[in-house]
Amino acid sequence: MSIDLDVAVVTGGSVGIGRAICEDLLVRGYEVVSLARRASGIDHARMHDIEVDLMDRAATAQAVQELARRFALTTVIHNAGVIRPALLSEVQLDDLGALVELHLGAAIQLVQAALPAMRQRKFGRVVLLSSRAALGAQTRTSYSATKAGMLGMARTWALELAADGITVNVVAPGPIHSDMFYDVIPAGSEREKKLAASIPVQRIGEPADVTRAVAFFADPAAGFITGQVLYVCGGSSVGGLTL
Repeated sequence: MSIDLDVAVVTGGSVGIGRAICEDLLVRGYEVVSLARRASGIDHARMHDIEVDLMDRAATAQAVQELARRFALTTVIHNAGVIRPALLSEVQLDDLGALVELHLGAAIQLVQAALPAMRQRKFGRVVLLSSRAALGAQTRTSYSATKAGMLGMARTWALELAADGITVNVVAPGPIHSDMFYDVIPAGSEREKKLAASIPVQRIGEPADVTRAVAFFADPAAGFITGQVLYVCGGSSVGGLTL
């Protein structure tokens, strides 16, 4: 079991924002473990991969048991996400159930596995990646509902875990250049240009915008900040946003 360095687990660490978070944490000296459906491909002595489908509750349970056995976790960053857009009339409850497992259930399983090591050390950092869509967005019934659920979980856990030196916070990105973004908006399209123009800062975000916010909450010096939500959205959480 790794105990010498701060150990961070990042869900969805193989692509996009998750991969950028892994790379940033490695630069900051962490031992990093990615939990994702495929390996990150990051070639680094302190990088580890556990391949798992986090929508599969049983497989997730097995993966987090392996994780807790191999590493004494200090930092949990739950980034993995799926959108599954649909207008209300077309929402499938199976999609809602899958996103509940991924966005909420996997977070619970992961933090439960990390708690013994964190409590023993009297230190821990939990960062949940929600979304500006938690405030509402067209075609996002299942996504918005489960991402909003993260906010309630984080505030509850912040109260329960504060005495153990464990902070729990949320980063809620707006539109970010990533594979998931381009799954729903064609690259270089008029729709992408219109979206960028509707954001107060007049651009789509970059993964690095999110990694800096995650690093802020994960920093050992941020021990007086817990139960908070930071929107990394270019001002779109306070202005209009046209998807």
